[in-house]
Amino acid sequence: MNRRHVSAIAGLVLAGCGAPSRETVAIDAPAPAYAARTVDGDSLALADLKGRLVLLNIWATWCKPCREEIPALETLYQRHRTAGFEVIGVSIDAPSEAGRLRPFVTELGATYPLWHDPDDRVSSTFLALGVPASYLIDRDGILRWRHMGPVRADDPALTAALTAALASPE
Repeated sequence: MNRRHVSAIAGLVLAGCGAPSRETVAIDAPAPAYAARTVDGDSLALADLKGRLVLLNIWATWCKPCREEIPALETLYQRHRTAGFEVIGVSIDAPSEAGRLRPFVTELGATYPLWHDPDDRVSSTFLALGVPASYLIDRDGILRWRHMGPVRADDPALTAALTAALASPE
C-alpha cells in the first residue's frame, strides 16, 4: 500500500469517527469551534474571544516539554497582552488532577487563562498529535499558525505570524 492509500484510509477513519477533516484545521481557514471550562469552572468558547488574538496551547502536567514551554508562553503573553493577545492554556489532565492545575502553572510563573478539558476534546478538534501543541487564531477566528512541540518565545515563524496578526486592524 502506498502513502496516498494510507492517507485516504486514515481520512475515512477520521471522518467515520466524527473527527474534523484536515480542511477544518488548515492555516488561513476558520479555526474549529471549541469550548471548555476554565479552571474556575466557567464555560468559555473560542467564539467568546473573537476580536482578540489567541494562542491556544494544549498541555498536561505530566508532559515535560509542556512544563519547559510555560515560561516562554508567559513571556509572549506579557509582551503582547496589551495589544489584545491572549494565551489560553488548555490542560488535558484527568478530572482527578483539576485541583493541581492552578498551583502547577503558578509555580512556573504563568498568569494567562487556563481551561481544563479532561475529555481531551481539544486534541481531536484541532487534530493535535500529542502535547504540547499550539495554534495561533487571529481576531477574526482564522488559524494563522500551528506548531506541534514546545513553543519558544523567539520562534521565527511564530514571531512572523504574531507580528502580522497584531498589525491587522481590530
